[in-house]
Amino acid sequence: MKKRSVVIIIVIASGLVFFGFAALVAIVGLTSDAGYSGFSGFGPKVAVIEVYGQILSSRDVVRQLKMWSDDGAVKAIVIDIDSPGGGVAASQEIYDQILKTREEGIVVIASMSSVAASGGYYIACAADRIVANPGTLTGSIGVILSYPTAKKLFEKIGVEMEVVKSGELKDVGSMDRPMTPEEERMLQAVIDDSYEQFVEAIANGRNMEKEDIYPFADGSIFTGRQAYNIGLIDTLGSFEEAISIAGEMANIGPYPDRVKERKRKPGLFDILAESAALLNKVSQLENTQPTLMYK
Repeated sequence: MKKRSVVIIIVIASGLVFFGFAALVAIVGLTSDAGYSGFSGFGPKVAVIEVYGQILSSRDVVRQLKMWSDDGAVKAIVIDIDSPGGGVAASQEIYDQILKTREEGIVVIASMSSVAASGGYYIACAADRIVANPGTLTGSIGVILSYPTAKKLFEKIGVEMEVVKSGELKDVGSMDRPMTPEEERMLQAVIDDSYEQFVEAIANGRNMEKEDIYPFADGSIFTGRQAYNIGLIDTLGSFEEAISIAGEMANIGPYPDRVKERKRKPGLFDILAESAALLNKVSQLENTQPTLMYK
């Protein structure tokens, strides 16, 4: 009887060990990239955060920056940028969170891929170091605001807009009429202030004088090599070199283990929700409203 009890205890203990190990591997797998080692041990690591496509929201990038900052094993973060830029506010929020991450002692390296322009360059300037390929397209320092008008189309189909407003500038950006001189002056002032904020962010991030930035801050784009020659980036190199630089600056060696949040594959409900959101945007004509862009 005692022998049977011992066997049962051994089986239960073995099962607990097995399931505990399986759970551990699963947890590690949640933060491991499929292209990297699935289980890279418990030593110090470099985390990778992707910023791909237009920067329309800061939420996901800011969330990941906070998550990796709280992970004691992560000593450095590489921001992998392939973006033409995007919203002013979203770019600024990412920039600010990168600075906060650095204040917590985490090394942050910006790695530029094919394109890292305007808002993409803006967020890179918050990093400890910027690495770009010689052929990367970057720069495009400036601000743009645009919206369509359809006055002639409305006249052709017999549509008129009746507007009641509290002030002369309240309906700026209306599609049914051209911009007034007063509206243009107001919007230009907003553009100019946002532009100055962009130049100030570069000056602070690159330790440059604003006067040295203005000659290049006219919307011009540059190759990585041109940007290097005028001091807009630090190093010409690939993504792998950015990883090595991050490891060396974090004192964990040039070949560090790396982790990246595994993206959950979208299910049917995710696809339906995304489609519904897109249709909602189209129906509300959200893309026709004036929006400040570092793009």
